[in-house]
Amino acid sequence: MTQKNEEKRNPHVAKFISNLAALDTGEKAQLKRDAGKDLTEARSLGLFYRLLPFGTTIEKENAYFLVATLYPIAEPAKSGCLGDALFRVRDLDPKKNKGLNQRIKILLDSDMSQLVFRLRQTIRFLKSQRVPVNWHELTEDILNWNSPYRSVQKKWARAYFKLPMSTIDESIELSEISN
Repeated sequence: MTQKNEEKRNPHVAKFISNLAALDTGEKAQLKRDAGKDLTEARSLGLFYRLLPFGTTIEKENAYFLVATLYPIAEPAKSGCLGDALFRVRDLDPKKNKGLNQRIKILLDSDMSQLVFRLRQTIRFLKSQRVPVNWHELTEDILNWNSPYRSVQKKWARAYFKLPMSTIDESIELSEISN
């Protein structure tokens, strides 16, 4: 990660991810049992609020809770957004592209209440494919999910639907032949 990106990072999110990374196995299991639940149904409230950085607004607690419950499911990645992670799966097995394309379309169209369930499914899918997740980036994305410009959804779509390098190489070769 470049220093410029490091400076842009939200310190609350960085502290939160650091707190999650320091959890022991039992604490991770406790959070994992709350995956897919709303904060009002949580059985790990004490643990969650211990992880939450001081000064976090009430409006953002649900987004942080969603990440806290998903964090124990998949390994951490150093870079990339969720669209990049899904792109890596798409690139691994082109036969699964149609179903994966549909999955990402549904995910991108989710409102915050639907996102809880759909993101849990997505993170479990990435875990099954051994693809890690950039938890810092995902947390910031969830915090900004309801942006009126849908910047997070656009970022994920751009990252996921980019052409694989083999296709780009082939299109360059074809254009060179036709010239």
